[in-house]
Amino acid sequence: MKFSVCFEAQMVDTSRESEQRTFYEAVDQALYAEEMGFDGVWAVEHHALTQYAHMSAPETFLAFIAGQTKRIRIGHGVICLPPAMNHPVKVAERVATLDILSRGRVNFGVGKGGTQQEAGTFGYDLAELQPMIDESMYLIPRIMVEEEIEHDGKYIKIPRRPIHPKPYQQPHPPMYMACTRDESLITAASRGLGGMVLGFNTPEDTARQNRIYRDAFANRDPAKQVGYFANEWLCVGCPTIISDDREKARRIGLRGQRFFAQAIHHWYGGGGKPEIDVEDASSAEHEDAFRQAEAMTVAYLNEAKIPVTPAATDMYNVDHAYGTPQDAIAYLERLEEAGADEVLMLMQMGTVPHEAIMETIRHMGETVIPHFRAKEAKVQAA
Repeated sequence: MKFSVCFEAQMVDTSRESEQRTFYEAVDQALYAEEMGFDGVWAVEHHALTQYAHMSAPETFLAFIAGQTKRIRIGHGVICLPPAMNHPVKVAERVATLDILSRGRVNFGVGKGGTQQEAGTFGYDLAELQPMIDESMYLIPRIMVEEEIEHDGKYIKIPRRPIHPKPYQQPHPPMYMACTRDESLITAASRGLGGMVLGFNTPEDTARQNRIYRDAFANRDPAKQVGYFANEWLCVGCPTIISDDREKARRIGLRGQRFFAQAIHHWYGGGGKPEIDVEDASSAEHEDAFRQAEAMTVAYLNEAKIPVTPAATDMYNVDHAYGTPQDAIAYLERLEEAGADEVLMLMQMGTVPHEAIMETIRHMGETVIPHFRAKEAKVQAA
């Protein structure tokens, strides 16, 4: 199992000074992650979502990280593909250039973005985007590989042109797709793409999604393949805060998750802005707040006759890698058993201080990652 850090550039204070500090700290965290043995750094792409995510130009952030690292993989998780947001020619050019300069360390995920707030910023209706995304995702790997490209599609038209440069990895970097629901996970698998499940799922949910993904992958139609090779790989989100003090880690982690849940509900569900007056709450009080919020959500869905799915309630799950290094190991072993190939560790939740993230990365490097590497070595030696 691989270990990666995922960045949203989430923050409470949205002043210019705070925004800049968040990015500087993210760079420090990414560089320390390489030093501590992490396998990858991933960055999301979101637009116009104040507090929730200020990572609007991941290509710039990731290039900056790539230039200061030597080993760690560099992941777009994901690039949004509406053509006015990211034209497929520009996506192919940027990804290939980053792949060259990082000497073949790029992972490349695709998606559409999650809100009308973002889609509308570029003049789109979110409900109408999927056919454009499909056309673009099939086109980009062709641009990366073919000497010249010509395309006359419904949404994208490109006259015959040579597009440069070509990627370092042959024939192109591994491709992934953002998956928020079982249906999108099946789509990713049926197209031979790695699945990226970025959420607050339980290991039991992950095990169920793993079965869905593996079954769809095994039974995929080769004619639906995106890109020139299949990439069977399941990445799952893993909120993580580690400290020698279990209560401290859980308090910081759950407070950050609470901010994250309220911020996402504000932009995705029309809720109010995140609360800022609960800094002194204990982990038990945060857990109680999550239980109350989940009960209210379930009651609303039942009243509206909307099915209650894990995707609707996963943000209220409080079972994560919050605690001591041994707590984190126990939780990550459950994700490993559930079938995760890679965990995308979410630490940079709005209220989580930089020092807590650096402490978490240190514990990962000193204790947690070595534990899993030793297990792998024993299996390989057997």
